[in-house]
Amino acid sequence: MNQVEPETPPGKIYDRRLASRLAKYLYPYRWPVLASILLLALVSGLKIVAPILTKIAIDDHIANSDVPGLIGIAQLLLLVLAFQFVLFFVQTYITNWTGQKIMFDLRIEIFSHIQKLHLGYFDRIPVGRLITRVTTDVDVLNELFTSGVVNIIGDLISLFGILIVMLWLDWRLALITFSVVPLIFLATIVFKIKVRNAYRKVRVAIARINTFLQENVTGMSVVQIFVQEERKLEEFKERNRDHLQANLASILYHAIYYPVISLIAAVSTGLIVWYGGLKTLEGTLTLGVLVAFIQYSERFYKPISDLSEKFNILQNAMASSERIFDLLDTAPEIKESQNIVTLPNIEGSIEFKDVCFSYRPGIPIIKNVSFKISPEEKIAIVGATGSGKSTLINLLCRFYDVDSGEILIDGTNIRELSLAQLRETIAVVLQDVFLFSGSVEENVKLWDRPISDTDIEWATQQVNAQTFIQALPEGYSTAVTERGSSLSVGQRQLLAFARALAHSPQILVLDEATSSVDTETEILIQDAVEKLMEDHTSLIIAHRLSTIQHCDRVLVLHKGEVIEEGTHRTLLNRHGVYRKLYELQFSTREEIEA
Repeated sequence: MNQVEPETPPGKIYDRRLASRLAKYLYPYRWPVLASILLLALVSGLKIVAPILTKIAIDDHIANSDVPGLIGIAQLLLLVLAFQFVLFFVQTYITNWTGQKIMFDLRIEIFSHIQKLHLGYFDRIPVGRLITRVTTDVDVLNELFTSGVVNIIGDLISLFGILIVMLWLDWRLALITFSVVPLIFLATIVFKIKVRNAYRKVRVAIARINTFLQENVTGMSVVQIFVQEERKLEEFKERNRDHLQANLASILYHAIYYPVISLIAAVSTGLIVWYGGLKTLEGTLTLGVLVAFIQYSERFYKPISDLSEKFNILQNAMASSERIFDLLDTAPEIKESQNIVTLPNIEGSIEFKDVCFSYRPGIPIIKNVSFKISPEEKIAIVGATGSGKSTLINLLCRFYDVDSGEILIDGTNIRELSLAQLRETIAVVLQDVFLFSGSVEENVKLWDRPISDTDIEWATQQVNAQTFIQALPEGYSTAVTERGSSLSVGQRQLLAFARALAHSPQILVLDEATSSVDTETEILIQDAVEKLMEDHTSLIIAHRLSTIQHCDRVLVLHKGEVIEEGTHRTLLNRHGVYRKLYELQFSTREEIEA
């Protein structure tokens, strides 16, 4: 059994390598980003203007009882605030538009890459974790692009702009304002360390919840059949409780940090009022400057506290991007040949030449398997569970590559064929049929437009599926629920046969396709199988040996090796492994019927 790979540990607050890779996603939208930064700089500048206008209003107009001048300043202040609102609206819209476009591009890239990964990767990585990569981790990066990078620039512009103006107005009062800054930085450092750990625990908890939900919702029938609802509920409560505790810890740190910053800011304001008030009474400082300083002090501390939050966003984004790029850097093990061979007309001959394969090093599953199948020949592959039957199909479809040996189609190594042509050549019907959300028609054609409605009707008629489809409320347009749960097992398998036939494969593979149906449906399927195999090279993997008696040859696998080969009758007469398997089934059926 493959081990599940652990989560990627939390990354640095800033990683230059990751940042440069993230910047590539910004590059296509560089002009909107630059426009957003410019607008934010203007907004930050307008925030600095308002207290200066307040100073002018007090010192030049209120102190001199200049009503017309006061009205003019008030109108100018309102105009500045209105202009600031408009610029901030446009900047916010552009920034979020850019973030959404980047999220769209990134999710497309991740999903496209996931589709290229070989099946062994999905044995190691829980589906819930992959869902977290496409959803939660991408959302974190969106927060970086919309609330992090650009706003950090805005906060820095505001901070330095306010600092310069305060020093220009009165450097002594400015120094008093700055005297509490070390306390703010100390509180910010402590908060940053604490909340970073809390955020990391939140991310891990979300991934665990997603993985648990995906697994248990998919396996809900097993949970209910074995009355495991209470135990599963307790397990979910544990994971949900971990998520709750991590979020509560984060909330606690925020609840402490921001009041502490407010308290420090209040102390600073008190010092400004005390010192500035004395200077105002002495006549060495105007009232307008004092009021402006109070306004600037409020604007000065907010960017500092916001920068801490932005650093947390940056750190979260680094961790999320590290996990995303770790996924994107996972090289597909099944790679196209650099010199692809295109076969114009595939006849369907198959040859395995000394094929060896193991899922894990040192534990061989397939050992020196060799056999040939002529075009349109019908071959059955039988053997005990774990003998390697399904693995042969996985190798034929290049879901995995052989460790040694070759697999040939029409004399050409399948590694030299494009994956598209190889897999279009082969149609596989599995025991556990997977249907997508959509209509019956869409599940047969799989959104492949060249397949016409006439082709679909012909295919469903050939495999005896048309009768039950026409009995559905909307016929071929009837909606299929997730995984086809609204249809019976037999109906799903008949649709899978229709799907295989509609795509006109040269090679047909039936992997335990009749092992889970009732007798009546099995008769329909057997008739469909005979029609399907008329013009196709066919491989049938079956436990029910009675279903393969019409095959041209039977290959018997045992512990990854072909140990017997021949017709059904020939193998029965040999009194070997095949005869034992047949007698075991026959004996079991006799006991059941008795």
